[in-house]
Amino acid sequence: MFVGLSCIRTGIHHNPVLLLRYLPELFSFRTLHQTKAPYCNNRVQTDVGKDISTVSCVFFGQWPEENREKFTKDMRVFDQFVDEKEENSLLEEIDPYLKRLRYEFDHWDGAIHGYRETERKHWYPANRAILDRIVSVAFEGTAMPYVHVLDLAEEGVIKPHVDSVRYCGNTIAGISLLSDSVMRLVRTNDEEQTDEESRQIFTQERDNKYWADILLPRRSLYVMKHTARYKFTHEILTNQESLFRDKLIKKTRRISIICRNDP
Repeated sequence: MFVGLSCIRTGIHHNPVLLLRYLPELFSFRTLHQTKAPYCNNRVQTDVGKDISTVSCVFFGQWPEENREKFTKDMRVFDQFVDEKEENSLLEEIDPYLKRLRYEFDHWDGAIHGYRETERKHWYPANRAILDRIVSVAFEGTAMPYVHVLDLAEEGVIKPHVDSVRYCGNTIAGISLLSDSVMRLVRTNDEEQTDEESRQIFTQERDNKYWADILLPRRSLYVMKHTARYKFTHEILTNQESLFRDKLIKKTRRISIICRNDP
């Protein structure tokens, strides 16, 4: 049986199993005190020949200005990173294998419900070119050879967590296929990170924190690094909570193809 999940769980082929702790429940959109700061919508010219928009987000809570500026540099979203033809090419390679797997709803660590996954090292040439493009945009150097593929069912959820620093480096980059979704990142205080290795223990006083909701459009690429990786929990919101700028963003089946670098 194959087991693998980038920084949350690792493949048995090249990493030991990670034991991570996760927050016991999803953050509630209704219970968090909402104070909106300005949206962040910047544009950059990349070397892949496209004018690609960076992170589209809404800030909540009392953000220190310095932290907000750092966050917008470390959490970016590139809209339309792949086109429809490229999306279909990726799906044609990975979907036949994924459909042979069952969706899992009772994983031992409770981090994800309604998912199936694999890791892949060898890709068709056209798809390898897409992955190389991710590396050129997201990483300062090379990425790990194994690419994680996570298939989240429409009713599937990813609970809030901070990735382990033991087996993954300072950057994660993922393409979102098939569906839009909303990712929430909530700041956690340094003093709450009682485990230096996994940084997984947090208090329950969530309404005293500040956070950002990030729109991940279909076919976009998100790049999460440095502060966004280590100082914030991240999660994919459920359809009951999935609002962005007061608009409901319905998540259907979502496949993410995730690259990361070495620790």
